[in-house]
Amino acid sequence: MLQQTQVSRVVEPWEKFLKAFPTPAKCADASLADVLKLWGGLGFSRRAKALHETSKMIRDLHKGKVPSSLEELRSLKGVGEYTANAIASFAFGIPVAILDTNVGRILSRGVANKTLNQNEARALVSELLPKTQIAQFNQAMLDLGAQFCKSKPLCDQCPVATSCAWKLNGGSDPAIKSAGVSKPQSTFKGSDRQVRGRVLAQLRVAPVSMTKLRGLLSEVEPVRLQSVVDGLVHDGLIEQRGRMMQLHGE
Repeated sequence: MLQQTQVSRVVEPWEKFLKAFPTPAKCADASLADVLKLWGGLGFSRRAKALHETSKMIRDLHKGKVPSSLEELRSLKGVGEYTANAIASFAFGIPVAILDTNVGRILSRGVANKTLNQNEARALVSELLPKTQIAQFNQAMLDLGAQFCKSKPLCDQCPVATSCAWKLNGGSDPAIKSAGVSKPQSTFKGSDRQVRGRVLAQLRVAPVSMTKLRGLLSEVEPVRLQSVVDGLVHDGLIEQRGRMMQLHGE
């Protein structure tokens, strides 16, 4: 849920989701439609589908328990290096560093005072990793980047400003385009992503025919709307049953 989404938007859906699906098996046993309904408001619904598929893998291949090794975590649907390392560190105490956009800014500004590519940032954060309190270190780095070392840094408030290489030595901001772990999102308003979200929002309420869907989204050109619907079908998020469009597995 936190991938490319602010924490403030995640808290309420996360609490509802855990109440409905307290274990991976509970999520796996539910229909994709039920998962998508609880995903409302978060966007990027393919993440919901990946989570549903991962829950099935955990249920069927790992006896209902989240695997603890990096290799097994990376084998799960939708789990990349960042997510795998975060789970390994926070849940299992495995000594691996977490690298995201926030951490990348700290490394490029506070430590190196130069723009870092992804491999350089990965090597540097791993070098900084302490021998103990791994999870605390990773959490501190994430929080420091999220609260102080932002894209527009709050240097006057930053608790490590006095040891920041960029503040001490000056120069242009080295964090711009540094670490390469996150790409800027395209504009949401008016995009196909927005139309996809509106189609899914309608189908969370009830199945509808394409004719009614065109009426509900009358400002969207029919050809474009059909293309968006076809994309949602291709992604396995919705399906057509007779004349009606519905969430997959409804």
